Amino acid sequence: MPAVLVVWEVLTRLKADTDFPPPTAIAGRMRELWFSGPAARLFLTDEAVANLLPSLARMFTGWVLAAAAGVLAGVLIGRSRAAQDYAGPLIQFGRSVPPPLLLPFFLALLQGGLATQLAAIVFGVIWPVLLNSIDGARSVEVLQIETARVFGLSRAEQVRKVIIPAAAPKILAGLRLSLSLALIMMVISELFGGTDGIGYQLLQAQRGFDTPGVWAAIALLGLLGYVVNSMFVVIERRLLGWQGA
Repeated sequence: MPAVLVVWEVLTRLKADTDFPPPTAIAGRMRELWFSGPAARLFLTDEAVANLLPSLARMFTGWVLAAAAGVLAGVLIGRSRAAQDYAGPLIQFGRSVPPPLLLPFFLALLQGGLATQLAAIVFGVIWPVLLNSIDGARSVEVLQIETARVFGLSRAEQVRKVIIPAAAPKILAGLRLSLSLALIMMVISELFGGTDGIGYQLLQAQRGFDTPGVWAAIALLGLLGYVVNSMFVVIERRLLGWQGA
């Protein structure tokens, strides 16, 4: 990675193209925009507080809503053959619709604002969670369910103590994939009618011909994606630690 950055730095300085600034210029712009604030505020600038934090709040709120709905619906559908036959075509149709294409619909329906952005994020994020939850719940061994019934577990207890733990690897795989989609949909939703956020800053930098600012926003998104994914991997390994036992 350092070698790539060095090559990037040398080539961009030799080429001197304003559309492709060197990494040092991008890093400097990132620091100027978001990380040159007071130490008491974790070095976050006013710009970061006004844009970075709202973006993260929208992203995680949409992701949590999609995760809750996707896991619940997925487990219920996965344990019912009739529900699978009925909902299967609807699910395949819904997941085939590109989420960004529905942004105008959400804008018209919800009149913009936070509700529109959350709706776009939830719609774009829910499918991998839902499909993985269905697959995980459907693949639970019959012997496990019969054993739970022998011990007198109610249906709710079977779901909580047997089905969800058995389906957890596939559910968590869907949740991990959905995190990256939540980041993408967060940016797209802010590009369409947003008034703050990383996507909004990216759009303003583009309109103002602030090329380092554009690249800084892109680099920040990549950094956020890496950090969020790394954190989720750590949590996933802890939750699935029993599998290695």
